[in-house]
Amino acid sequence: MEDYPRRDEMNTYDDSYSQEGREELFSKIVRAGKRTYFFDVKSTRRGDYYLTLTESKKRLGRDGKFHYEKHKIFLYREDFEKFYEGLNETVEYIRANQPDFTDYSKPTDIDSNESDY
Repeated sequence: MEDYPRRDEMNTYDDSYSQEGREELFSKIVRAGKRTYFFDVKSTRRGDYYLTLTESKKRLGRDGKFHYEKHKIFLYREDFEKFYEGLNETVEYIRANQPDFTDYSKPTDIDSNESDY
């Protein structure tokens, strides 16, 4: 079984970014192969919502110990619509142009023809 990070192990905040005054309102964890994605909705001191997208990958360090490599994007509400449109357009391009693309979000023939064995 894949060893995924626990949320409390992640420390998804950069040390240079102050957590003070930031309230986490919603969190969604998506495990995808060797990566884990965190979608966190937070609130600024003024009450504006924003989204942090964090990609986490477990890596073996030179010292032989595991650590988590993290990449983070901050997405503010004024950019939500443009980001959403750009992401959708990009995914649709891949679906239409990648010959061996498998769309796991749509039911397959196997899913629709399940039988009891």
